Amino acid sequence: MNVYGVTGWKNGGKTGLMERLIGHFVARGLRVSTIKHAHHSFDVDHPGTDSHRHRVAGASEVVLASARRAARMTELAEGEEPSLAALLAGLGPCDLVLVEGYKRDGHPKIEAFRAAPGNPLIAPGDPTVRAVASDVPLEIDRPVFDLNDTASIADFIARDLGLDEEPEARQAPDESGGLKPPPLTNDCFALPRGVSWTPVDEALAHLRAGLRPVTAVETVPLSAASGRVLAEEITARRANPPHPNTAVDGYGFAVESLPGTEEVVLPLVPGRAAAGAPFAGAVPAGQAVRVLTGALLPEGVDTVVLEEDTRTDGARLAFRLPVKPGANTRPAGEDMQAGAPCLQAGRLLTPADLALAAATGHGALPVRATLRVGVLSTGDEIVAPGTAARVSQTYDANRPMLLALLARFGHEAVDLGHVGDDRAALRARLDGADVDAVLTSGGASAGDEDHVSALLREAGALNDWRIALKPGRPLALGLWNRKTPVFGLPGNPVAAFVCTLIFARPALALLAGADWSEPQGFDVPAGFSKRKKPGRREYLRARIRDGRAEVFRSEGSGRVSGLSWAEGLVELPDGAMIVEPGVPVRYIPFGSFGL
Repeated sequence: MNVYGVTGWKNGGKTGLMERLIGHFVARGLRVSTIKHAHHSFDVDHPGTDSHRHRVAGASEVVLASARRAARMTELAEGEEPSLAALLAGLGPCDLVLVEGYKRDGHPKIEAFRAAPGNPLIAPGDPTVRAVASDVPLEIDRPVFDLNDTASIADFIARDLGLDEEPEARQAPDESGGLKPPPLTNDCFALPRGVSWTPVDEALAHLRAGLRPVTAVETVPLSAASGRVLAEEITARRANPPHPNTAVDGYGFAVESLPGTEEVVLPLVPGRAAAGAPFAGAVPAGQAVRVLTGALLPEGVDTVVLEEDTRTDGARLAFRLPVKPGANTRPAGEDMQAGAPCLQAGRLLTPADLALAAATGHGALPVRATLRVGVLSTGDEIVAPGTAARVSQTYDANRPMLLALLARFGHEAVDLGHVGDDRAALRARLDGADVDAVLTSGGASAGDEDHVSALLREAGALNDWRIALKPGRPLALGLWNRKTPVFGLPGNPVAAFVCTLIFARPALALLAGADWSEPQGFDVPAGFSKRKKPGRREYLRARIRDGRAEVFRSEGSGRVSGLSWAEGLVELPDGAMIVEPGVPVRYIPFGSFGL
């Protein structure tokens, strides 16, 4: 289902834009449905009609139908507002659903903005807002349209959703039976005009705002779900635990029936309660029963005393007070209530997640198909590792490194091999690549033999990202054949490695349907000295020894041995910095990148 939102504050022009877009898309031959969120009570019926009399009389649901239209009115209990997902699920077939409101839901949106009310823009803090329709010029990191330019806004929405394709292509399921999302738009990598060198944080923000999942959704059993990306939020199908039970081996009784003496002796009822074998009947007040860990609490039992704190002769039980009411028991739903959110969409499923899903009643989960990422090396100077090489040739260190990185990230790494400095051969290799994204190394700059960037430029899809970082030359980013993201990485192994961790890793995660993830670092004392100039962020190969961060002896991008030596990166900020031993620096272990 193609869903697009129109969001914005009150008096921002949402409803007017919705009305114009509906008319525009209907005129283009699309079947359009709409959903509008109301923040107040409303009534679509009026007193005096038969249907209104039905509802006032107490009907929970009233359906009014004629030859021209049908309406369904449902009375909701307080606090039972249906979710957007539930409303979408109830719609009939259509080409496009336009949603007004629902700011916090994850569907793509365009923001309607008028300056006069004085409200702040939503877009800067919300990556789901893909563009802004405004009545004043704006300087932001998203496309900005005139609020009344309905045709341009509609064209942008159509491109974003892939509505420019043939209907059969939009709806065709993939081989797994899941529905493929629409392709990315050609401007998903676009940076603002006039940008020369882009700071790292701005570049990451642009990537985050421009990308979205491209993988299909499929349902797999729990045994096959580890390491996959959860496609939809799941809720607990039943409480965990489903019923009150005992947390220890011991004896159960009703605490209010105990005598007031310090020493207690209670008669034992025959039988016991064990996990999977509940006690038959009820325990009378003033008596106790044997219970084992995990057993359902028998009727008449609300407290359990630990076996080690008791004495018994088989017929009676002795122990000392005080005993806290409810001791050593677990109430129903202590861990998770039925219907409560269990796991969020976009989560990379762990073994612990599978335990939670199983405990709350799930035997299968909706997951994203694994992202297929191709790796292609370029350049006449590159030869395969282990083969004979001339002095002028270089062994291909990048391809095995990138393939291994992708596998560690959880993607399906596809080896696209090596292509020399032959533009036609490179075009043919990219045309034949059956993948969701491509990482290339080499040929990403602007020289005579930089064929990756040249091909993307010929296709009108090149975005030459000049990122203010070291190591790392410009990134060549674009969509091959208007559908496959290409990340043109530097040829030097160290620069390719760092650019993959900092840029390709989170971008590929979004394409795979996972959450955007930022590496977690921490401050440690420096074990080195350095005078850093302002103007770009720097990443140094590093490791921790004796509680201090030490860095590799050389910062050269061709020093592959430094990658093997390192266990993480030291990140130095964009501005100038003087580092002396003992000065705090930010250290990011490779484990924070999933390695």
